[in-house]
Amino acid sequence: MTAPTLSHTRERKAATSNGGLMLLAAFVLLAVIVGSVADLFGDQGDLNGLVIGASALALLLAVSGFYSLQPNEAAAITLFGNYKGTDRTPGLRWVLPWYKRTKISLRVRNVTGEQLKVNDKRGNPIEIAAVVVWRVTDTAQALFDVDHYQTFVDIQIETAVREIASHFAYDHAEHEEPTLRGAADQVSELLKEKLQDRVAVAGIVVDETKLSHLAYAPEIAGAMLRRQQAEAVLAARRYIVQGAVEMVQHALEQLSERDIVKLDDERRAAMVSNLLVVLCGDRDAQPVVNAGTIYQ
Repeated sequence: MTAPTLSHTRERKAATSNGGLMLLAAFVLLAVIVGSVADLFGDQGDLNGLVIGASALALLLAVSGFYSLQPNEAAAITLFGNYKGTDRTPGLRWVLPWYKRTKISLRVRNVTGEQLKVNDKRGNPIEIAAVVVWRVTDTAQALFDVDHYQTFVDIQIETAVREIASHFAYDHAEHEEPTLRGAADQVSELLKEKLQDRVAVAGIVVDETKLSHLAYAPEIAGAMLRRQQAEAVLAARRYIVQGAVEMVQHALEQLSERDIVKLDDERRAAMVSNLLVVLCGDRDAQPVVNAGTIYQ
């Protein structure tokens, strides 16, 4: 048994009228009613009573059909549940009063998602949140293809963020893979693509996505901080040793070229050892003056 296919509703232009013209017609009807009332008190004619009743009914229908739209606002027009189109023209508008008008904003919206606790690619618990900029482009899809499109977008944002977090490691990835911390632009672009695929059914366009919060979960934050500190110490040590080796090599080359002193292999090894201890040590070296020869 196959699942039923959802029929997508596409936005189309509604047949509505300029509200200014209908407002002028309403004033004319009001003038007719006022004149007919004056004549009715004058000659007590039955014809004026019919004119007043018809004009009052027409005026009521005219007034009931008015609605206004602001810039970047639309109104979906329906008749007994049937979609008749969308009006995007700002200003005073008019439609037959038995048509229902459902207003919807077309403005850009900024949503800051809640902080989610998820596992990254390596299984480490992290806290992550995103900021999403989106807007409605198809009013018919937003109103009729999903239930409460704003709630739908919020749920899809949470789902997309969870999916993206599982695709990347927070940090320290192997084989130079992108990470949540080190490849923020790539992560944001992939999040935008995933989220756009999810909300397209609601006539929504995602303009921008950014991670607004990214951190290790509290239960492992201390351990990860110590790890980062250890890696920083190791990197500093590696740099110090590399520089010390280059300095020792340069010193030996200078001594040999200038023929200042000749050292055998044993004394050369001792000199290298002493220089490395001095250059790589955490404390200042305490010099010892040798009053004899280098062999005593």
